Amino acid sequence: MNKIDLPSADPEVVKDQIVDLVGCDRDEIIPCSAKTGMGVHDILKAIVKRVPSPKGDPKAPLKALIFDSVFNSFRGIIAYFRVMDGEIRKGERVKFVNTGKEYLADEIGILKLEKDPRQVVKSGDVGYIISGIKEASEVKVGDTLTSTDRPCEEAIKGFEDVKPMVFAGIYPVDTDEYEELRKSVEKLQLNDASLVFQPESSAALGFGFRCGFLGMLHMEIIQERLEREFNMTVITTVPNVSYTAYLTNGETLEIHNPSEMPDPNYLDRIEEPYIKAQIITKSEYIGAIMTLCIGKRGVIMGQHYLTTDRVELTFNMPLAEIVFDFYDKLKSISKGYASFDYHPIGYMESGLMKLYIRLNAEPVDALSALVHRSHSFEFGKKMCEKLKELITRQQFEIIIQASIGSKIIARETVKALRKDVTAKCYGGDISRKRKLLEKQKEGKKRMRQVGNVEIPQQAFMAVLKLD
Repeated sequence: MNKIDLPSADPEVVKDQIVDLVGCDRDEIIPCSAKTGMGVHDILKAIVKRVPSPKGDPKAPLKALIFDSVFNSFRGIIAYFRVMDGEIRKGERVKFVNTGKEYLADEIGILKLEKDPRQVVKSGDVGYIISGIKEASEVKVGDTLTSTDRPCEEAIKGFEDVKPMVFAGIYPVDTDEYEELRKSVEKLQLNDASLVFQPESSAALGFGFRCGFLGMLHMEIIQERLEREFNMTVITTVPNVSYTAYLTNGETLEIHNPSEMPDPNYLDRIEEPYIKAQIITKSEYIGAIMTLCIGKRGVIMGQHYLTTDRVELTFNMPLAEIVFDFYDKLKSISKGYASFDYHPIGYMESGLMKLYIRLNAEPVDALSALVHRSHSFEFGKKMCEKLKELITRQQFEIIIQASIGSKIIARETVKALRKDVTAKCYGGDISRKRKLLEKQKEGKKRMRQVGNVEIPQQAFMAVLKLD
C-alpha cells in the first residue's frame, strides 16, 4: 500500500487524481499522514475485513497439508504444513497418509520470521514438524498429515505422484563423487517433488542416476542447480522419453533407457507417448512451421485464424521429437514470433528401433538411442560424423559405427597418429622400408586390441546439436 503525505492538499482532489491514475474505487483509498500516524487503525481494520479467516473444524481429526520441506543436517527433514482440521500436539504419533510412514512429533511450532516452538498447533495455523526423518522419499509435497490414534477419514484431495515425461542419465565427472551426488539429488528432491531418480550404471560413465524430468527446461534447471548450489560437475546423457513395449508372451515393459529394450525376436510392438501441440504464429511462417512439424512425424489436426495475420496450428506429434531441438528450431524459423504449448494425449504404436553407437566394435550405452525407422540412417550418419570431430586421434585407429542389431548403417574412422619409421632409411633396397612399415602395422593392431578409447564430455551431449 502506497502512503501519500499531502498535509496542505485537498484530500478529495487527491482522491480524484489517484482514481484516474490507478483505476481503483474511491472507497479503497485511505488517507494517511507520515507525521501524525493517522490512518493506521483504518488500514488494520480494512485488512481484517478483507482477508478471510481460515476455515476448519477444530474438533475434527487432524488433517494437515504438507506444502514444503527442507533438509537440516542436524535434525533431518523439516516438513512445513497447514492444519486444515483438528490440532497436532508435541509428542503425538503422526502418519503421512500417502507414504504410510509413522513418526513421533519431536518438535512442532508455527512459522514466524523464525520457527516458534509450540505445544499445540491448531486449525488454521501454518507450522512445521521435526520428527527425525532422514529419507527424502518419505516426505512428499501435497501429502496429508494425520494422527495415528485418530486418523482422518479421507486425505486432502489433489495429491498424486508426478509422472515424468523426459528421462536422462546424470553421472559425476569424478566417480569418487557418486555418494555426494546422491545426497545432492536427494536434497533437490525435497522441494521439487517432480524430480524422480534411481541408481544405474554405464560401462562408459560408471555409476550414476537415471532421472525423470517434466521436460527439457526442468532438466536444465536441475543440472544448473546441481552445479550452482552443490558444486557438482555432472555429465548428462541423451534425454529420451518412456516407451511401453509389448512382448510376444503377453508381458508389458516400461522402457526408460535404450539398454532396457528387449530383443526384437521377443517384441510384439512398442508404443510411444504422443502430444497435442498448439503453435500460434504469424501467417507468413506457416509453410516453414508445417515443414518442421511434418519432418518431426507430426500430423496436422487443425488450422484456425485468430486475426488476419495470426494463426493457430494444431499437431499430433511424438513427444520424443520435441525433447531435443524442436523449440530452438521453431523460434529460429519464425524469428521468435511463434509460441508453443503442448499436453500429452496418450500412447500410440510406433516403428521404433534401438540404434547402437560402437567404438572399435564395442557398444557405448550412453550414446545409444531409440529412433524411428524413417530417421535411423540419417541419425546414425550424423552421430558418426560428429563423434569423428570430437574424439581426438590416438596411437591406434578408432572405428566409429552406427548399427541396428548386427547391421552397420554408418561408419567413420579416426586415423591413428603415425610416426615416420622410414625416416632413418637413406637408401638401399625397398624391402628394408617395407619391413619397418609391416612391423609398425602389427604394433598398431596389437595396440588397438588392448587400447581404451577416451570419449570427451562434449560427445555425450553431441546428439543435441547434430544440426
